Amino acid sequence: MKQLQSADIKAKAQELGFQKIGIVPVTALTEEGVRLHEWLAQNFHGAMYYLARDPEKRSDPRLLLPSAQSVICVALNYYQPESQPATAKVSRYAWGDDYHDVLQEKLKALRDWMLEQTPDLEAKICVDTAPIMDKAWAVRAGIGWLGKHTNVITREFGSWVFLGEMLVSAELEYDSYIEKDHCGKCTACLDACPTNAIIAPYQLDATRCISYGTIELRSEELPQEIGENLAGWVFGCDICQDVCPWSRFSKPTAEPRFTPRPGITSLPLEAMATMSQEEFSTRFRGSAIKRTKVAGLRRNARTLLQSTGHSGSSEN
Repeated sequence: MKQLQSADIKAKAQELGFQKIGIVPVTALTEEGVRLHEWLAQNFHGAMYYLARDPEKRSDPRLLLPSAQSVICVALNYYQPESQPATAKVSRYAWGDDYHDVLQEKLKALRDWMLEQTPDLEAKICVDTAPIMDKAWAVRAGIGWLGKHTNVITREFGSWVFLGEMLVSAELEYDSYIEKDHCGKCTACLDACPTNAIIAPYQLDATRCISYGTIELRSEELPQEIGENLAGWVFGCDICQDVCPWSRFSKPTAEPRFTPRPGITSLPLEAMATMSQEEFSTRFRGSAIKRTKVAGLRRNARTLLQSTGHSGSSEN
């Protein structure tokens, strides 16, 4: 039985389309765990109650996979350079197929390749939905640094990357390189946020974030502070990433499944405000936009229409 080598794992991961890979030993995220508890205590997670579940698991991957010895961290570039209109803007991460599906498929392929060589290997794939601190592990693995907007920034692709992990029971050769913080004195993201959701460098009050409001919040109406400052965003928000100086290094993704779906950046607000459940399910099947549900999309579009003096109720 062949022993797994980190260099071979990285080469296979790159072959599968991942741009950055780092491998580090499993350990408890003590400092990061403390900061998570402090963040939750201030209720900055709002209605995202799932973030408050199992904080211990988020801090220690061994509670997810007791046999875990190593964390394989990956980053996948998703940037698309296409522009979009000033209204009905959709966050770039949702222009193509759901990133959960794409990353899961690639990580499963990597896991299956590893199992061919080490059949008794135990592995757990984590793509955003598992209780694991993706950004903290990406930083530890040298993928990038945590920007002041609280997104991980890479030298090569800015912050336009999806993150994923695989916990494995094998001991591997580990990376020791840590990317230093290159934000410097820049405050572009703090200055540009319409709702002042970035309340201090490296600190986000998600309850004031446009992405939180338009995607996660299930209320019939958006909070006033968000609703009055949508800046044209109907799903998510990319402002803090767009203004980041490191975004000038963005490169178009090579992943075809992230190609913008037809009409995704040009669907009229009126159509969104009156969209039926059937149309929503059909149009956004396999898309991350389904996260907001049809009621959320209609609410967001209606709010934007009202801000421009249109109700949207007579349009269909």
